[in-house]
Amino acid sequence: MLEIPVIRWGQPYESMDQSPVVHFETGEELAKVHQANGGIIKMDMRKAKKARDILRQHSIDDLIGMCEKAADYYVNDELPMGNGTQSPEDFCRIQSASTGLPEHMCKFNMGKSAYVMKNMGAVLDALTRGLPLDVFSKGYGEEGRDIKISYQATTNACGWVLPSNSPGVHTLWLPVIPLQIGLVLKPGSSEPWTPYRMFEAMVKAGVPREAFCLYPGPHECGSAIMETCERSTIFGGQATVDQHAGNPKVAAHGPGYSKIVIGEDKIEDWEKYIDLIVDSFYVNSGRSCISASGVWVPKYGAEIADA
Repeated sequence: MLEIPVIRWGQPYESMDQSPVVHFETGEELAKVHQANGGIIKMDMRKAKKARDILRQHSIDDLIGMCEKAADYYVNDELPMGNGTQSPEDFCRIQSASTGLPEHMCKFNMGKSAYVMKNMGAVLDALTRGLPLDVFSKGYGEEGRDIKISYQATTNACGWVLPSNSPGVHTLWLPVIPLQIGLVLKPGSSEPWTPYRMFEAMVKAGVPREAFCLYPGPHECGSAIMETCERSTIFGGQATVDQHAGNPKVAAHGPGYSKIVIGEDKIEDWEKYIDLIVDSFYVNSGRSCISASGVWVPKYGAEIADA
């Protein structure tokens, strides 16, 4: 039986408490995941500065290069997974079994994550609006036109309370490591596969394993991460968004309300839009917050649904 440990600043930790990951349809046990708790997380976060310090021993450009290497390892290599190893094919099979996502969509999402890692330099250039990256290492620099700027990191480690519904959301935390910030992840209960595989791919590419924590566990783990990390992100429903409204430490990603609307002037040509409709619902795993949630039409609703 595959057993997946807690990762505490890069080191595996076996817990007395374990939780099964089961097949979405049959209930068959696929793996056992060791469980963290809030006390462990609060204790570990006292050492968060060490994660930032060890990342600052590498330049941002070097860390970007490691992310580019990790992209190939993530998509192509057999990597450690708990007490075993996992090929890309094994990864897609078990992710499909625990989430219900078709295997070819699991492979598609692997490619999307790898694309972000492979193009990390361009991603950071876009996120920072072209700032020289050494500004983030030195804490000061020039934006251009002789404009002096300063920068101060507001956290040593960034926390992410991850969902199980869409593997695509993992692309959002990938830029944290090249920005020389430690990474604290709570994997989704039915989808621990992506964060663990990305962790192993980055470590193989040279990223210090001491920069990572992975805390599978109950809801208290998410609360402990948001309490102890100065910056964190959580995914959930509208109640989750409302709970954290106004808290500058927490970025809450809530439900999506995207709709496809076909008006009276275009409804006779509805067949032209079927591929767009299918992609809007399905490509980002179907259950993602950016997947379309409805098609609004004046007529031909049954025909469009059948198509």
